[in-house]
Amino acid sequence: MSHILWEDPFCGDGNACFRIGTDSVGNAYIAVSGAEDHYVTDTRDALRALIREVKAGKADHLL
Repeated sequence: MSHILWEDPFCGDGNACFRIGTDSVGNAYIAVSGAEDHYVTDTRDALRALIREVKAGKADHLL
């Protein structure tokens, strides 16, 4: 397994913090801060698509 380079956590008020990470072979990871051993993984392209869709408002109904 490749080493995961985690970004600083993204936190909301009173909520769990999420972390996004990548590795050197093109994988992306999302985990709750402090529980990085339990992550969801896919390709960087899939993470890029997810971020674009969220930014476009496709997940606004979850707010």
